[in-house]
Amino acid sequence: MDADAFFASCEQAIHPELRGKPVVTGRERGIVAAASYEAKARGVKRGMGLFDVKKACPDVILLPSDYETYSLFSVRMFEILRRFSPDVEEYSIDEAFVDLTGLRRSFHGSYAMIAGKIQETVENELGISVSIGVSLSKVLAKTGSKHKKPHGLTMIPGRDIHVYLEKLPVEEVWGIGANTSAFLRKFGITTALEFARKDEGFIKKHLSKPYREVRLELNGISVYPVVPESKSGYQSISKTKTFTPASTDKTFVFAQLSKNMENACIKARRHRLAAARLLIFLRKKDFRDIGIELRLNRPTAYPAELFEPLREGFNQVYQSGIPYRLTGVVLAGLMPESRVQFSLFDDTARIEKTARIYDTVDKLSARFGKHTVRHASSLPAKLQAQHEGQRGDVPVRRAGLFRGENNRQRLGLPMLHVKV
Repeated sequence: MDADAFFASCEQAIHPELRGKPVVTGRERGIVAAASYEAKARGVKRGMGLFDVKKACPDVILLPSDYETYSLFSVRMFEILRRFSPDVEEYSIDEAFVDLTGLRRSFHGSYAMIAGKIQETVENELGISVSIGVSLSKVLAKTGSKHKKPHGLTMIPGRDIHVYLEKLPVEEVWGIGANTSAFLRKFGITTALEFARKDEGFIKKHLSKPYREVRLELNGISVYPVVPESKSGYQSISKTKTFTPASTDKTFVFAQLSKNMENACIKARRHRLAAARLLIFLRKKDFRDIGIELRLNRPTAYPAELFEPLREGFNQVYQSGIPYRLTGVVLAGLMPESRVQFSLFDDTARIEKTARIYDTVDKLSARFGKHTVRHASSLPAKLQAQHEGQRGDVPVRRAGLFRGENNRQRLGLPMLHVKV
């Protein structure tokens, strides 16, 4: 299942007066984050600058992105899916895989009927349209979900697979990127059907295992199962943030980096992991990156133990007077915290006290919200909006706060969709 023009559709759902009009989100960043189908029909594309958008569609309605509200829609959308099947894999904020195998008896109907009911329920309760593809494998189902957007429902039974693949460019197959598709074209493979029908010997000779799996999926042989569980095993954890306008303020840029590290450490502690290496990088206004990798004295997921290497690494890569637009942190070399060994030179008493402090911080965050307690070095990032346009654009939901709310923490309000 794939939601149609998700961000723009959310705005139209909560603001009925916008329905049927060309709507674009991303005003705070100066580029298109999402466009309604009315705007797409006028030539508006994701990533376009707003100046070009206004030329292509003078009556466009430009809105600042409200990711908090979009996340609420996403959560409720996945909750609806779980009413139909316990096996739901959240692929992205607006996409999911649902295993319907064996559910026809429970719903007294065909798979097409079940999929149609899912589509109808999402649209009736949330006011947004979704497109669904139903088939024997994930790759085919995803192909079907893109086939008749918006509001499409495409069934791809085994006997009709060739009908849908013969006109599908190979580069549009889920799992095949631009480089691989360019390589395949050298052998005359331009469509998904040609790739699916290529003999196994060719695939083994020229491509790696993932592409052999994609070929099987295209032939209706399920290789990738629906994985409903949240991911618990990580090789690394990364956190990045883009901010606009680009900044030359060293304190602010470091605050963004510090905030990234805090977020990465929160996730690592949630999964009881510790990092042996720390990677940091900065992206300049011209989109060039500069970074450094640091090896830690002892694996950890406590920011207090990482600030010193973070500051040292930052000072090595930061260039004064250069505007930066993004910071990023990667915790690498992850291992279970239970396997971390202390050396003879470690201050075990201090480490144990630090662990108790962060255990308390995590409990407070669980009760009162993320970043209830934060490090002072990340405060400048909190005091300035992530994206500050010249107009100071903020979503409607942030413009007026209810009693007890603040700029960071707001109530998870229920959404009511009323048809008019």
